[in-house]
Amino acid sequence: MSYSFDLSIEISEPYEFSKDALHKIAQNLWVKNQWPLVYLIQNLPERVAYVGESTNALSRIRTHLATPKKANIFKTISIIGSDKFNKSATLDIESYLIQYLMAEGTYRVQNGNYGLINHNYYQQDLYKQLFKEIWNKLMAKKIVTKSLSEIENLEVFKYSPYKSLNEDQYNSVLEILNGLTIKKSNRIFVQGSAGTGKTILATYLIKLLHSDLKYESFDDFNEDEIREINYIKAFREKYPNAKIGLVVAMTSLRESLKNVFRQVPGLKSSMVMSPSDVTKKGDYDLLIVDEAHRLRQYRNIGWLGEFKKTNQRLGLGDDGTELDWILKCSKNQIFFYDSDQSVKPSDIDQARFIALLEDSNTLKLQLVSQMRVQGGNNYIKFVDDLLHTRKVVKNTYSADAYDLMMFDSLDDLYHKLYEKEKLYGLCRLIAGYAWEWRSKKDKGVIDIELDGLRFRWNQTDSDWINTPNAFKEVGCIHTVQGYDLNYTGVIFGKEIDYNPSTNQVEVNPKLYFDINGKKGANTPDLKAYIINIYKTIMYRGIKGTFVYACNQNLRDYLKRYIPVYKATDIPFRILRKDEVKPYVNCVPLIDISAAAGSFSDLQLHLSTQWIELPVNIAAREGYFVCQVVGESMNKRIPNGSYCLFRQDDGGSRNGKIVLVESTDFIDVEFGSRYTVKEYHSEKQLDGDQWMHQSIVLKPLSNSSEFHEIRIDKNESSALRIVGLFERVLV
Repeated sequence: MSYSFDLSIEISEPYEFSKDALHKIAQNLWVKNQWPLVYLIQNLPERVAYVGESTNALSRIRTHLATPKKANIFKTISIIGSDKFNKSATLDIESYLIQYLMAEGTYRVQNGNYGLINHNYYQQDLYKQLFKEIWNKLMAKKIVTKSLSEIENLEVFKYSPYKSLNEDQYNSVLEILNGLTIKKSNRIFVQGSAGTGKTILATYLIKLLHSDLKYESFDDFNEDEIREINYIKAFREKYPNAKIGLVVAMTSLRESLKNVFRQVPGLKSSMVMSPSDVTKKGDYDLLIVDEAHRLRQYRNIGWLGEFKKTNQRLGLGDDGTELDWILKCSKNQIFFYDSDQSVKPSDIDQARFIALLEDSNTLKLQLVSQMRVQGGNNYIKFVDDLLHTRKVVKNTYSADAYDLMMFDSLDDLYHKLYEKEKLYGLCRLIAGYAWEWRSKKDKGVIDIELDGLRFRWNQTDSDWINTPNAFKEVGCIHTVQGYDLNYTGVIFGKEIDYNPSTNQVEVNPKLYFDINGKKGANTPDLKAYIINIYKTIMYRGIKGTFVYACNQNLRDYLKRYIPVYKATDIPFRILRKDEVKPYVNCVPLIDISAAAGSFSDLQLHLSTQWIELPVNIAAREGYFVCQVVGESMNKRIPNGSYCLFRQDDGGSRNGKIVLVESTDFIDVEFGSRYTVKEYHSEKQLDGDQWMHQSIVLKPLSNSSEFHEIRIDKNESSALRIVGLFERVLV
């Protein structure tokens, strides 16, 4: 059964936020009728805001005005009302507004984060649509400037301590707070697989424990909020001026969380630390350790000398670990842990964590709800079973909510991933460590060459997924672990294969190039690490995962269980071989990105498709059709258009749109060495001869992100004009 209702929302013009204006506010329809509503208090010049909800708004506003901090700082208040609101809906809309306003950046939100929990109620999905309409109205009134989709891709939104918790997470928060204050548990382990919200819970807790309660009035707070506030008070009685830190072992994720903490009132970037930082800053009342499975031991790391010195300074032997540092430097610890995400021999042995978990004084919690992957726990289990070859029945993965697809061509995968990048952003190509990282020492070399595509590994270790060039590079496990992506393209390298005789996944250490990732590891251990790597990167995609395998046996195995990509039907009639009369009744359809040899030879290749042109266009010698992908020429050629070209026979090309082949660049939109651009040349006369001084290939786009390609005379030999653009067909 489905339900719908008309979206009817009113956002008032801003009232003055003062006692003198209360009589005007009281005349607002929703305030007068004591209807459930949401309100937004602002001070635009100071860029601060506060969000609230109430069924008795006038009383609630009086309470705010009686609080000096709020009365002095805020200047205006807007009332958000709807005849579709109920108490559960306004609690959710309040929560959504706090989350999105905080990340949007126009205001520094002054709310605490206590009580932020998802509420299940009748027609909840329809009220989410209602929130979208509220946000659109806020944008129309210039109260906010970013769209919801823009905000959702920001790291400050993804790791916000204002995210609403699900019931699983919220119950864990209460148990943690109870453990810290009532049960006096000084060591808490929170286990959960990838995507269960461990990092969100960590940031939520550190913000919660830094809540400013001094000027709060709790009269209108709900039961969830009051419960958390009482725990906060109890913790502060136990640890006045508590010294709390968030420990993150992974450099990239640590830098991202520092950026988030800079933007959250009450938090500082210095609260996010490496394990080494902890040892330099003294005794902590509480350390919250995210991704604890990535804490390191004295093994296979590039800074053994410093590691040894830290052990000595703390009175530990060479067997001291980063886990020992944390235990020694803090009274209480909360560890967020997942053994399946340990990916290197330098990670602390699982046995050490098991010993702590089995200690009777350790409070053990488990997160089970899948928060990242829209395929849910079924997808997580599917991947785990698949890579451990536990699938014994031939059934292909299928889920309406998740886009999982296997590709025979990396080129097809890259094109499809680019389509998703244009729609959603945050779509990245990730691979196992099956190629040497040569570009780390020489930025001019290519690391990975597959299916005619050429890539470098990620060129930064810090927040790589948000860098401008990320889509043109390939990320590794160390730069994506802990991050959310919308779509992930996963390349299984040559180091991992499938043996059909034994029905086992196998690894080849000689083809695995993470030196510190394999030194000292026997083959069974290395296999476990490599499988964990691929599981972890297959869990990054929120909306979908695209898969390509270098080894044929592994590809065939994965294709048993993962749906295989099939190219979209083309908008032309393809002639049978017995119908083909080249350039009389048909022309070749060329897949530009697959062109690996001489372009002209492709026309006669057995795999070439010959198509019938529209009735108003006659086939001619030298004509061919190809699809132009991307937005770099969208003033003349819409993205995805099938275009008619003719082979270049010489003559002037100045000012014409051309299809160009070059061995010196790769067009990210095509994913190949071909590009379509407007051609311009500067020539130099030398007697009766002329030569190119430079060639300029110009984009014709409505977007400023595309730039011209300039090729000087010394590079022009690497350039070949393949065809001249005639017209867009479809």
